[in-house]
Amino acid sequence: MSDVLHVKGRILVGPDEVRDELWVVGGRISYERPRAGAAAHEVTTVTGWALPGLVDAHCHVGLDAHGPVDDATSEKQALADREAGTLLIRDAGSPSDTRWIDAREDLPKVIRAGRHIARTRRYIRNYAHEIEPADLVAYVGREARRGDGWVKLVGDWIDREVGDLTACWPRAEVEAAIAEAHRLGARVTAHCFAEDSLRDLVEAGIDCVEHATGLTEDTIPLFAERGVAIVPTLVNIATFPKLASGGEAKFPRWSAHLRRLHERRYDTVRAAYDAGVPVYVGTDAGGSLPHGLVAAEVAELVKAGIPASAALSATAWGARAWLGRPGLEEGAPADLVVYGEDPRADVSVLADPRRVVLAGRIRG
Repeated sequence: MSDVLHVKGRILVGPDEVRDELWVVGGRISYERPRAGAAAHEVTTVTGWALPGLVDAHCHVGLDAHGPVDDATSEKQALADREAGTLLIRDAGSPSDTRWIDAREDLPKVIRAGRHIARTRRYIRNYAHEIEPADLVAYVGREARRGDGWVKLVGDWIDREVGDLTACWPRAEVEAAIAEAHRLGARVTAHCFAEDSLRDLVEAGIDCVEHATGLTEDTIPLFAERGVAIVPTLVNIATFPKLASGGEAKFPRWSAHLRRLHERRYDTVRAAYDAGVPVYVGTDAGGSLPHGLVAAEVAELVKAGIPASAALSATAWGARAWLGRPGLEEGAPADLVVYGEDPRADVSVLADPRRVVLAGRIRG
């Protein structure tokens, strides 16, 4: 006897493609009813609105506010994401070795960017390789080989001598490092809060920018022209006022800058989207934020003025295509989430999955 899962209702194969039902046989999606044969099937039926497993394109498994965590804590983080419907994670930098997750069919699939690469004393302690520009190419090559097709740079951070955010890397070293990553088949992304580093990174060939709060009317067209994606992490940018208050006495210029970036965050994201910049969902969970915030981030994108269908695509169909992973295609691994109502009509539905199906089995 083999188990079969029957999902019926509205199968959201794509933004404009809806089917009435699908079947899961052997952990794979099929749109053909299983044939009756010698082997009996025990069929479980789930009804509702089905989406591909959600994507958190900026998440950190194996990391907390203080640095690397043990495997038990990493497991809890991954399970919290799974319960929220996040079944594909782009891990945007972690000092922990989480390769053991790949053997667990009950945990989300992880695409790793290796460990952050930062300038010496220019990032959160215990998170990154902290190096000088002369070593950037070598470390990018190392993390390109260790990761799953991505490398993560810290593009800007507070410079304590200046008292504000400044770019971390000279242009020539960035160009050489990105070229090395591309030679090795990896894409490059960078943490960037401020304005200063963006033009150099994009013109050097970067593939994505995290947060991107420093986008302006001068750099948005450049991002659009080059097809450079952004992952705004608005649930993280919401913490800027608290950070600014905490650092105001020592770094007033930095604090005022954070407040300005926060105040225009929605306008920045909407302007980027309107210009044709690819926008994807990421929560920045695993540092100071808890896991399982994907629905909240989609709601933030809608609040910024992105249409609900585009915000859904940014965590579902579009995000999976961007990361090179299948959705609800025939023969694809059965990673999907079922909701009681249509998430296209109200994205708040994402906060309440009816069923989570991972590797062909109901997990929640």
